[in-house]
Amino acid sequence: MDILIKNGRVIDPESGMDALMDVRVSGDRIAEISTGIGAASGYEIVDAEGCLVVPGLIDMHVHFREPGSEDKETIIGGSIVAAKSGFTSVCTMPNTTPVIDNQALVRFIKLEAEKGPINVFPIANITKGAKGEEITEMGELVKGGAVGFSDDGKPVMSSILMRRALEYARMFDVPIISHAEDILLTDEGIMNEGANSTLLGLKGIPRESEEVMIARDLLIARLTKGRLHIAHVSSAGSIELIKWAKGEGIRVTCETAPHYFSLTDDAVVEHLAMAKMNPPLRTERDRKAIIEGMKSGVIDVIATDHAPHLMNEKMQEMEYAPFGIIGLETAVPLVIHVLVRENNFSFIEAFKLLTINPARILKLDRGELKEGKTADITILNPARQVRVDETFIISRCKNTPFIGKDFYGSVEFTICGGKLVYKKA
Repeated sequence: MDILIKNGRVIDPESGMDALMDVRVSGDRIAEISTGIGAASGYEIVDAEGCLVVPGLIDMHVHFREPGSEDKETIIGGSIVAAKSGFTSVCTMPNTTPVIDNQALVRFIKLEAEKGPINVFPIANITKGAKGEEITEMGELVKGGAVGFSDDGKPVMSSILMRRALEYARMFDVPIISHAEDILLTDEGIMNEGANSTLLGLKGIPRESEEVMIARDLLIARLTKGRLHIAHVSSAGSIELIKWAKGEGIRVTCETAPHYFSLTDDAVVEHLAMAKMNPPLRTERDRKAIIEGMKSGVIDVIATDHAPHLMNEKMQEMEYAPFGIIGLETAVPLVIHVLVRENNFSFIEAFKLLTINPARILKLDRGELKEGKTADITILNPARQVRVDETFIISRCKNTPFIGKDFYGSVEFTICGGKLVYKKA
């Protein structure tokens, strides 16, 4: 059935459109964007009064745990959560069991995702077995459908191997996505090194663990002219390094996650392992620098790093609990609440980080609201309040420090490929 979206405020960060318009969807395409479009017979009418109509959101960093840990999440289950959260496209990270280091596994993810409601684009491994010893067959992986390469969860410690990876990936014009961490400096730390780690008696992770590896990767990207993307940036120093590199013309982009602009390591004092993540939550200075980095354009993308873990894993002692929190369902509320309401981001400034910017980095034909484009559309109400509780979270895993919190920003409808894949009850 074709869809007519009426009375919404259409926001398209790519073109700068911000106006009260109607959007007509025919088949899998946006057929018309105009005012006063008449309701033809056979159309499903979606009343978007008071809502924003934005390009379908893109999350270029999620963990759906399949294959290997389907008790935590699956490709289909994660896709349903993403649709409910306003995302029409996600990129799955390859640190599964087994890791995604061959074409058959890339094809498995794509075939499995076809059964679900949204687009799933696999990220494949940089190195075979994620061992950091030998580069994968990148050409075969791209042919199978991989849109980028990462050993996420593990850094590529070998500088010469990172050089070869950037050179090889350049042949296919895809990014190398760096998990920027010097594991020797991390030294089995648990949280940000500082006053709170001392207070809790926990081994700290210095911000230099992230910054040293970013500096190395930037210099290697300058050498190779490869496309480097830095994942989950968390520190003020990292932003300064990336800002310098962009000024030098180095081909680098980067992302941060909503928890880095919403929380500090004070959350670990309150929530313990529910706020344990890698890289760790840092200080208020770092949080403010992340926000400024997005505002100024140094940070290109917001990606959730959605990382489901079972409650019995997270309820262990801090030393043994795994890193990571879920992030899909809280993404829109945190963007609206923290960036727009508290830090005066315009809707265009905020949503370009979740639409056209990741689409350009990954060369996806997504992220725009234009006639003739694929009808991936998110409709959200920025004035509607949501409470993050057990009812709101439909993810299999509930590992988030935001339980019990109230935020503004509610996803009302998600349309993917012209199909209504989520409607708020």
